[in-house]
Amino acid sequence: MSAEYSNWEEETEARVARGVAYFKEGYNCAQSVARAFADMYDVPEDLITLLSASFGAGMGRMRETCGTASGMFMIAGLETASVEASQETKARNYAAVQELAADFKAQTGSLICRELLRGYVKNVSTDPTPEARTDEYYRKRPCVRMVELAIRTYMSWLKRRRMQL
Repeated sequence: MSAEYSNWEEETEARVARGVAYFKEGYNCAQSVARAFADMYDVPEDLITLLSASFGAGMGRMRETCGTASGMFMIAGLETASVEASQETKARNYAAVQELAADFKAQTGSLICRELLRGYVKNVSTDPTPEARTDEYYRKRPCVRMVELAIRTYMSWLKRRRMQL
């Protein structure tokens, strides 16, 4: 991938459309965000799908950290981390995650899945069995919007980062 896109908005919207399509195909929220960036980092979609599988619905449907944020943080590792165990690399990655988390939280009010679902879903279940994806499912929850938001947040952060390099 080139260091810069000629049209960030177009690239962002293409990735948003891809992530939303993945979610509507039945991938979980974390997978949908991570898969939308697999090509950017030359990671096979099958691999990123498996690696992000456990982070959906707030970590294994426990309704903790939003899966879209977790997917975004996973991708940030591909951008900022290293296979070397260095303090500098860890600090760079942690700073990226904290900045992305702050941006996401500023837009949503929370990083916590169950809090993001409040007002949309009456009984936020942690039963490990996922709900069927129906029109009603998509109407009653903000997950598609969270996929969109996480991808836009990441792309905005990435643009700022690449302009500084």
